[in-house]
Amino acid sequence: METDFIKLIETRRSIRSYKKEPVSTGGGRQSPTIVAVTSSKYREKITELNEKVRKTSNDPYYGAPVVILVLADGNTSNFVEDGSCVLMNMMLAAHSLGLGTVWIAKEREIFDSEEGKELLKEWNLPTTLRGVGAIALGYANEEPKKAAPRKKDYIIRV
Repeated sequence: METDFIKLIETRRSIRSYKKEPVSTGGGRQSPTIVAVTSSKYREKITELNEKVRKTSNDPYYGAPVVILVLADGNTSNFVEDGSCVLMNMMLAAHSLGLGTVWIAKEREIFDSEEGKELLKEWNLPTTLRGVGAIALGYANEEPKKAAPRKKDYIIRV
């Protein structure tokens, strides 16, 4: 493997504090469906829905200026795996560009709800889409902490 890629994997960290500086995003249509949330209207709406699912009242996206939602057709057998690959690859790509990310959960519950389905309709997306996850994306407001050592039995050789 390329040393730079290994270094990329070793140094990528979850970022939980962001500058307000906007991030440009691409717009290709691929499967799973990727939704870049940059408007304050929809940022507030998905925050509200996430807080409702988690039964808390704090910003689950840590103030990031962009939230990337990864949705996939729930009728396919590998929608979670496919969407998870997209999320991790996006996190690594963002890190390579000097951006911070953190994986956010509860999107499945959001987009399985009636309110989530209404949001999909508003975005002209099929209601068969289910949430896989999201990433908060932006420029890190602070240096990430050094990684904790991996657990002793992280890799088992047989």
